[in-house]
Amino acid sequence: MSEQNNLNKMEQKAADMSHEKKEEILENFNHFASYLGNKVSMAEKVGMSEEALAQSAEKVANYLSNNEEPKNREEKLLQELWENGTEDEQHVLAHMLVRMVQDYK
Repeated sequence: MSEQNNLNKMEQKAADMSHEKKEEILENFNHFASYLGNKVSMAEKVGMSEEALAQSAEKVANYLSNNEEPKNREEKLLQELWENGTEDEQHVLAHMLVRMVQDYK
């Protein structure tokens, strides 16, 4: 399966997730980071490159920024950084987030 197909599937899963599941994940930052860390770990196991992971993180961040309200201060800070960053800065932040959540799995 190509990396682009993996990215599209991940984006679709985020869009299809129930409101209750989104609330559960977003309610607690550590839970949110752990959830993302597990997803990064699974993606690495199927061979996704760090660049593909960062691109996926960008899609998730765009979705969250456009569709979900932050549930805590950390998420609010991430949203503000995301919304005020240029595309290049968002890409760098996505790489940083991927590396950060790897410690939460």
